[in-house]
Amino acid sequence: MADLFVAEDQRPRCRWAGSAPEFLDYHDKEWGFPVVDDQRLFEKLCLESFQSGLSWRTILAKRENFRAAFAGFDFNEMAKFGPAEVEGLMGNKGIVRHRGKIEAVINNAICAQNLVAEAGSLAQFVWSFEPDPNTLPEPQTQSTSQESIALSKALKKRGWKFVGPTTVFAFMQAMGLVNDHAIGCCQRARAKEMRASFKRPSPPSLP
Repeated sequence: MADLFVAEDQRPRCRWAGSAPEFLDYHDKEWGFPVVDDQRLFEKLCLESFQSGLSWRTILAKRENFRAAFAGFDFNEMAKFGPAEVEGLMGNKGIVRHRGKIEAVINNAICAQNLVAEAGSLAQFVWSFEPDPNTLPEPQTQSTSQESIALSKALKKRGWKFVGPTTVFAFMQAMGLVNDHAIGCCQRARAKEMRASFKRPSPPSLP
Protein backbone atom coordinates (compact mmCIF):
# COMPACT_ATOMS: atom_id res chain seq x y z
CA MET A 1 0.00 0.00 0.00
CA ALA A 2 3.07 2.26 -0.03
CA ASP A 3 2.16 3.76 -3.42
CA LEU A 4 -1.54 4.14 -2.58
CA PHE A 5 -3.84 6.59 -0.85
CA VAL A 6 -7.15 5.38 0.65
CA ALA A 7 -9.87 8.01 0.26
CA GLU A 8 -12.98 8.48 2.36
CA ASP A 9 -14.83 5.97 0.17
CA GLN A 10 -12.21 3.40 1.29
CA ARG A 11 -11.03 2.83 -2.28
CA PRO A 12 -7.26 2.91 -2.89
CA ARG A 13 -5.83 5.35 -5.41
CA CYS A 14 -2.45 6.60 -6.57
CA ARG A 15 -0.77 8.28 -3.63
CA TRP A 16 -0.49 11.65 -5.39
CA ALA A 17 -4.31 11.81 -5.64
CA GLY A 18 -4.47 12.44 -1.90
CA SER A 19 -1.90 15.22 -1.79
CA ALA A 20 -4.41 17.99 -2.59
CA PRO A 21 -8.24 18.08 -2.41
CA GLU A 22 -8.66 18.98 -6.10
CA PHE A 23 -6.49 16.07 -7.25
CA LEU A 24 -9.02 13.35 -6.40
CA ASP A 25 -11.59 14.41 -8.99
CA TYR A 26 -8.89 14.97 -11.61
CA HIS A 27 -7.40 11.54 -10.88
CA ASP A 28 -10.73 9.71 -11.04
CA LYS A 29 -12.19 11.45 -14.10
CA GLU A 30 -9.30 12.45 -16.33
CA TRP A 31 -5.79 11.24 -15.58
CA GLY A 32 -4.68 8.19 -17.51
CA PHE A 33 -7.78 7.75 -19.67
CA PRO A 34 -7.17 7.82 -23.45
CA VAL A 35 -7.89 11.02 -25.36
CA VAL A 36 -8.16 11.47 -29.12
CA ASP A 37 -9.52 15.01 -29.30
CA ASP A 38 -6.93 17.37 -30.79
CA GLN A 39 -7.98 20.35 -28.72
CA ARG A 40 -7.69 18.45 -25.44
CA LEU A 41 -4.34 17.02 -26.47
CA PHE A 42 -3.06 20.47 -27.36
CA GLU A 43 -4.40 21.94 -24.12
CA LYS A 44 -2.54 19.35 -22.07
CA LEU A 45 0.71 19.95 -23.94
CA CYS A 46 0.32 23.67 -23.22
CA LEU A 47 -0.49 23.19 -19.55
CA GLU A 48 2.41 20.79 -19.10
CA SER A 49 4.66 23.42 -20.69
CA PHE A 50 3.40 26.01 -18.22
CA GLN A 51 3.96 23.57 -15.36
CA SER A 52 7.69 23.33 -16.09
CA GLY A 53 9.38 24.33 -12.83
CA LEU A 54 6.05 24.62 -11.01
CA SER A 55 3.56 22.24 -9.37
CA TRP A 56 0.61 20.69 -11.17
CA ARG A 57 -1.60 21.95 -8.34
CA THR A 58 -0.77 25.52 -9.34
CA ILE A 59 -1.68 24.84 -12.97
CA LEU A 60 -4.82 22.86 -12.21
CA ALA A 61 -6.09 25.64 -9.94
CA LYS A 62 -5.69 28.10 -12.81
CA ARG A 63 -6.89 25.83 -15.60
CA GLU A 64 -10.19 27.60 -16.23
CA ASN A 65 -8.35 30.92 -16.32
CA PHE A 66 -5.91 29.47 -18.85
CA ARG A 67 -8.80 28.24 -20.99
CA ALA A 68 -10.45 31.66 -20.97
CA ALA A 69 -7.17 33.41 -21.76
CA PHE A 70 -6.10 31.06 -24.55
CA ALA A 71 -9.36 30.74 -26.54
CA GLY A 72 -10.15 27.36 -25.01
CA PHE A 73 -6.83 26.12 -26.37
CA ASP A 74 -8.22 26.18 -29.90
CA PHE A 75 -4.86 26.21 -31.66
CA ASN A 76 -6.36 27.72 -34.81
CA GLU A 77 -7.44 30.74 -32.78
CA MET A 78 -4.25 30.86 -30.72
CA ALA A 79 -2.16 30.89 -33.90
CA LYS A 80 -3.62 34.35 -34.60
CA PHE A 81 -2.26 35.80 -31.35
CA GLY A 82 0.29 38.57 -31.84
CA PRO A 83 2.28 41.01 -29.68
CA ALA A 84 -0.86 42.73 -28.37
CA GLU A 85 -2.30 39.44 -27.13
CA VAL A 86 1.03 38.54 -25.53
CA GLU A 87 1.07 41.80 -23.61
CA GLY A 88 -2.52 41.24 -22.54
CA LEU A 89 -1.64 37.79 -21.26
CA MET A 90 1.35 39.17 -19.38
CA GLY A 91 -1.12 41.34 -17.48
CA ASN A 92 -3.50 38.47 -16.71
CA LYS A 93 -3.15 37.63 -13.01
CA GLY A 94 -5.22 34.48 -13.43
CA ILE A 95 -2.53 32.61 -15.36
CA VAL A 96 1.22 32.01 -15.08
CA ARG A 97 2.72 35.22 -16.45
CA HIS A 98 5.93 33.85 -17.96
CA ARG A 99 6.68 35.53 -21.28
CA GLY A 100 8.77 32.66 -22.57
CA LYS A 101 6.05 30.10 -21.90
CA ILE A 102 3.29 32.33 -23.26
CA GLU A 103 5.21 32.92 -26.48
CA ALA A 104 6.08 29.22 -26.65
CA VAL A 105 2.48 27.98 -26.56
CA ILE A 106 1.47 30.54 -29.20
CA ASN A 107 4.36 29.31 -31.31
CA ASN A 108 3.20 25.74 -30.65
CA ALA A 109 -0.30 26.60 -31.88
CA ILE A 110 1.19 27.45 -35.27
CA CYS A 111 3.25 24.26 -35.10
CA ALA A 112 0.07 22.30 -34.30
CA GLN A 113 -1.58 23.68 -37.43
CA ASN A 114 1.42 22.59 -39.46
CA LEU A 115 1.41 19.17 -37.83
CA VAL A 116 -2.27 18.65 -38.66
CA ALA A 117 -1.51 19.53 -42.28
CA GLU A 118 1.38 17.05 -42.23
CA ALA A 119 -0.05 14.13 -40.26
CA GLY A 120 -3.83 14.53 -40.55
CA SER A 121 -4.41 15.30 -36.88
CA LEU A 122 -2.49 15.92 -33.71
CA ALA A 123 -3.95 12.68 -32.35
CA GLN A 124 -2.64 10.65 -35.26
CA PHE A 125 0.85 11.96 -34.70
CA VAL A 126 0.90 11.68 -30.91
CA TRP A 127 -0.63 8.22 -30.72
CA SER A 128 1.94 6.87 -33.19
CA PHE A 129 4.37 7.14 -30.25
CA GLU A 130 2.28 4.97 -27.90
CA PRO A 131 4.59 2.45 -26.21
CA ASP A 132 3.99 -1.27 -26.11
CA PRO A 133 2.45 -1.79 -22.64
CA ASN A 134 4.35 -5.07 -22.32
CA THR A 135 7.65 -3.18 -22.32
CA LEU A 136 6.75 -0.72 -19.56
CA PRO A 137 8.31 -0.85 -16.09
CA GLU A 138 6.34 -0.67 -12.85
CA PRO A 139 3.93 2.29 -12.80
CA GLN A 140 5.22 5.68 -11.65
CA THR A 141 8.86 4.57 -11.55
CA GLN A 142 10.10 6.77 -14.39
CA SER A 143 9.82 10.39 -15.48
CA THR A 144 10.82 9.83 -19.11
CA SER A 145 10.73 6.95 -21.56
CA GLN A 146 12.18 6.06 -24.95
CA GLU A 147 8.85 7.07 -26.47
CA SER A 148 8.65 10.42 -24.67
CA ILE A 149 12.20 11.18 -25.76
CA ALA A 150 11.31 10.27 -29.35
CA LEU A 151 8.09 12.33 -29.32
CA SER A 152 9.92 15.27 -27.75
CA LYS A 153 12.56 15.15 -30.48
CA ALA A 154 9.93 14.87 -33.20
CA LEU A 155 8.04 17.90 -31.87
CA LYS A 156 11.19 19.97 -31.41
CA LYS A 157 12.26 19.09 -34.95
CA ARG A 158 8.98 20.67 -36.08
CA GLY A 159 9.58 23.85 -34.10
CA TRP A 160 7.71 23.16 -30.86
CA LYS A 161 9.05 24.68 -27.64
CA PHE A 162 8.92 23.70 -23.94
CA VAL A 163 8.29 20.06 -24.88
CA GLY A 164 11.18 18.23 -23.23
CA PRO A 165 11.05 14.46 -22.55
CA THR A 166 9.80 14.89 -18.95
CA THR A 167 7.04 17.27 -20.02
CA VAL A 168 6.04 14.92 -22.82
CA PHE A 169 6.04 11.88 -20.54
CA ALA A 170 3.71 13.64 -18.08
CA PHE A 171 1.48 14.42 -21.07
CA MET A 172 1.52 10.75 -22.15
CA GLN A 173 0.60 9.64 -18.62
CA ALA A 174 -2.29 12.07 -18.37
CA MET A 175 -3.70 11.45 -21.87
CA GLY A 176 -3.73 7.68 -21.51
CA LEU A 177 -0.92 6.77 -23.88
CA VAL A 178 0.37 4.76 -20.93
CA ASN A 179 -1.58 3.34 -18.00
CA ASP A 180 0.53 4.63 -15.14
CA HIS A 181 -2.04 4.25 -12.39
CA ALA A 182 -0.36 2.47 -9.48
CA ILE A 183 -0.81 -1.26 -8.98
CA GLY A 184 -3.83 -1.55 -6.68
CA CYS A 185 -5.30 1.83 -7.64
CA CYS A 186 -9.05 1.56 -8.14
CA GLN A 187 -8.76 3.38 -11.47
CA ARG A 188 -6.04 1.18 -12.97
CA ALA A 189 -8.46 -1.52 -14.18
CA ARG A 190 -10.83 1.13 -15.58
CA ALA A 191 -7.98 2.78 -17.47
CA LYS A 192 -6.98 -0.64 -18.83
CA GLU A 193 -10.54 -1.31 -20.01
CA MET A 194 -10.82 2.10 -21.64
CA ARG A 195 -7.50 1.65 -23.40
CA ALA A 196 -8.61 -1.80 -24.62
CA SER A 197 -11.80 -0.41 -26.18
CA PHE A 198 -10.21 2.84 -27.35
CA LYS A 199 -10.21 3.34 -31.12
CA ARG A 200 -6.76 4.56 -31.91
CA PRO A 201 -6.32 6.98 -34.81
CA SER A 202 -4.70 5.67 -37.95
CA PRO A 203 -0.94 6.19 -38.02
CA PRO A 204 0.03 9.22 -40.09
CA SER A 205 1.57 8.85 -43.52
CA LEU A 206 4.61 11.02 -43.04
CA PRO A 207 7.11 11.79 -45.80
